[in-house]
Amino acid sequence: MSLLEKPLGSLSALVRPKTPGQKKRTFHSHHLNRELTLRVFLPPDYALRSGKRYPLLLLNDGQDLERMEFASVLEQLYRKNEIPFLIVVGIDANEERIREYGTAREADYKGRGNKAPAFRNFIMLELLPWLYKQYRINGTTSETAYAGFSLGGLSALDTAWAFPELFGVAGVFSGALWWRWSPVDPANPDADRIMHDIVEQATDRPNNQRFWFQTGTNDEDSDRNNNGVIDSIDDTLHLLDAMRKQGYSEEQLAYYEMEGGEHNPRTWGKAMPHFLKWAFGKKAD
Repeated sequence: MSLLEKPLGSLSALVRPKTPGQKKRTFHSHHLNRELTLRVFLPPDYALRSGKRYPLLLLNDGQDLERMEFASVLEQLYRKNEIPFLIVVGIDANEERIREYGTAREADYKGRGNKAPAFRNFIMLELLPWLYKQYRINGTTSETAYAGFSLGGLSALDTAWAFPELFGVAGVFSGALWWRWSPVDPANPDADRIMHDIVEQATDRPNNQRFWFQTGTNDEDSDRNNNGVIDSIDDTLHLLDAMRKQGYSEEQLAYYEMEGGEHNPRTWGKAMPHFLKWAFGKKAD
């Protein structure tokens, strides 16, 4: 049946989009040597506008999206016309998460994240080429984002930072920015954080990338430097300072601290509209 033969249904889909449907796809990665589950959210008008291409958002820890009520978040933002229609792909993690997520440059001091280089290769050499063939993604750097939660946030940031020509936006929810190459030294408790060193040692920055960070005041109780600020907030603020020293402007950086926010999908779901509107929302003239 053509579009003209079914005008009412088509109009309803465009004007009052339904909850974005989640489609699960199975993907075999040679780099990770395992099957992965992808959760694909296509725009409400995807089937109706065959010539249209869309922004892309990748999300680590896709298995947590249901607990975040992610589909409902998208629906509300679409209905209010606060963000454009997107293609969103959640990448489920499994028991290998602690090995696959991290920083590709090196594992942490306990050897965690030793498969991070393989996970980055999966993203860059397998998943993205497949997604660009499978779906109508516009490929515009400013409209290609990668985000994640906790250790998945560190992983997303690490890859986005390494490929600024591809990822224009990175989102980090309660990021595991404490990731370090040596145990905490009481004499210098903030030393040896890997992502901070990656940013501090970078050359030829800045560019047009934008970075969004979220923490919750109840993310954790740890305060390794005894300054009265929990580590997740300290680590995030220190990384933002490192980015500023690299020349990034306040317009390229965003920090969202949630009073009472915890280290869980419920908090991240509440923070998600803030991120999506900042990353993809319509800019003021």
